[in-house]
Amino acid sequence: MEAFLYKQLEDKKVQCNLCNHRCVIKNGSRGICNVRENKSGTLETLVYERVIAEHIDPVEKKPIFHLAPGSLSYSIATAGCNFKCLFCQNSDIAQTLSKKIPSDQKTFMLRNPVKPEQVVDAAIKGNCRSIAYTYTEPTIYFEFAYNSAKIASSKGIRNIFVTNGYMTTEALEMISPFLDAANVDLKAFTDDFYRKYCGARIEHVKNTLIKMKSLGIFVEVTTLIIPGLNDDRKELEGLASFIVENLGSETPWHISRFHPTFKLTDRPPTPIETLVMAREIGIKSGLKYVYTGNVPGDTGESTYCYSCKKILIERWGFQMRKNKIINNRCVYCDALIHGVEL
Repeated sequence: MEAFLYKQLEDKKVQCNLCNHRCVIKNGSRGICNVRENKSGTLETLVYERVIAEHIDPVEKKPIFHLAPGSLSYSIATAGCNFKCLFCQNSDIAQTLSKKIPSDQKTFMLRNPVKPEQVVDAAIKGNCRSIAYTYTEPTIYFEFAYNSAKIASSKGIRNIFVTNGYMTTEALEMISPFLDAANVDLKAFTDDFYRKYCGARIEHVKNTLIKMKSLGIFVEVTTLIIPGLNDDRKELEGLASFIVENLGSETPWHISRFHPTFKLTDRPPTPIETLVMAREIGIKSGLKYVYTGNVPGDTGESTYCYSCKKILIERWGFQMRKNKIINNRCVYCDALIHGVEL
């Protein structure tokens, strides 16, 4: 299928304008994501309808805590990613593509096509209130996500991007009428970290977050805390202040525990004390909702009223045990609790 958002250049080159790498691609080559190929001056997506993962998950697993909490989300992905994170948690499907293997021999090309209509029908059949474009980076299968989200929105199903936040303004503006919420990884708060461990630049991610907010997309932010790399107190204070000042104090911040994985196995799991410190930093900075992740049973999994301090949503892992929010209001003090369909 012909890709969205690209520009034809001289000598059959093209420039992809889907993500902020803005790859200039020679004829017969692919961009950084390895799933968009220049065929004689026409940019084509190799993963349209090539779903490599599909599951029904609790929406909390995304993690999205402020859109229809306790509901199910139909979660899909194709292969590929535009980042090269050394700590990728889904490297088996995100980081395994090689330019040396012809596209028609790749596993994801051998799967039976799944049409956008089928995704929406499966979500309805599974009693899901949302579709999450997740596991890998939804920007690289933007055409499929866009067409699926448009149909889903027309049928009253919410759409969620779980993303690294590297899409262009053009892509965001295109998808925004159908995108209800996003969980964006703000992986660190230094450009050096992004360049060294992700192959990207932080400024584009910060701009995406601000743009999402301006477009009315409900934003939640996740930071995976990696010992010795992004756990400095001052860095975390700067990150939390950025969220408050640019996205608003109502923006949920998820602080997740790191476990050694993929190419970053020389670091230990994040100490619980570090997560506690980061959560305290977030609350002290003025954030109303700060969560700890990958620590089942921790009190930081639950939603507290920022006004009366009582527990409103009690969670254990991805399961909701109780919910004391009615029509986006705290049942105890009537404070407005921010989110979608709370």
